[in-house]
Amino acid sequence: MFTLNTILKEIKDIPASRLDELYQFVHSLNPNADRKESLRKKILSFAGAFSDMSSKDYSDFLKQTNKTRAKLFDRSM
Repeated sequence: MFTLNTILKEIKDIPASRLDELYQFVHSLNPNADRKESLRKKILSFAGAFSDMSSKDYSDFLKQTNKTRAKLFDRSM
């Protein structure tokens, strides 16, 4: 059975030019990697979502959002 130390000893002999490939391979072994990448893409899909708003509308949106957050999260428990 392989131990972590055995694997690390083998990895240290891999040429630096191939480390990117190794990283991608190791990353692909993680079952959560695909889920994280999918979530990252969903989050980034909202980038620029407010770019078509006028600066006045965006300012009003920010003010209203701050008021709503204050009401929701500044409550005593």
